[in-house]
Amino acid sequence: MLAPILAATIFSTTTAPASAEEVFSSSNRANQRIVVRVDVSEQRMTVIQGGQRLYDWDVSTARVGKYTPRGTFQPQFFSPNHRSSKYGGAPMPWSVFYDGDYAIHGTDAISRLGAPASAGCVRLHPDNAKLLYAMIFEAGKAETFIVVQD
Repeated sequence: MLAPILAATIFSTTTAPASAEEVFSSSNRANQRIVVRVDVSEQRMTVIQGGQRLYDWDVSTARVGKYTPRGTFQPQFFSPNHRSSKYGGAPMPWSVFYDGDYAIHGTDAISRLGAPASAGCVRLHPDNAKLLYAMIFEAGKAETFIVVQD
């Protein structure tokens, strides 16, 4: 008697697999997922969380002769009071490293935001860097995607 009931239950509840969109939207973690888009040609960053566009900020990426890596990355480590080991101890507050020595971080060269000026990192206003750092730290590395494109 149990076998027919079990078989009926299995066959009556088996449906087509959920789409990626359905799985993503039904997840509580999807509400925290962060996408940081850096547009090198526009020198702009867009921050999206849970599918909602939250922030658009000026940035500075690599100046002439330097390079900002393109691609999709995830944060590797955090350093709130980082100092550059390559550039004379230059302050890099609220650093989120995403590709080796490349990071998103605050800068004191605020007047240069919106134009290429860095050695390859993505520079932000320190207030924005602090906010982004906190958002990513809370959401977690696995729930954050950094997309750097032309």
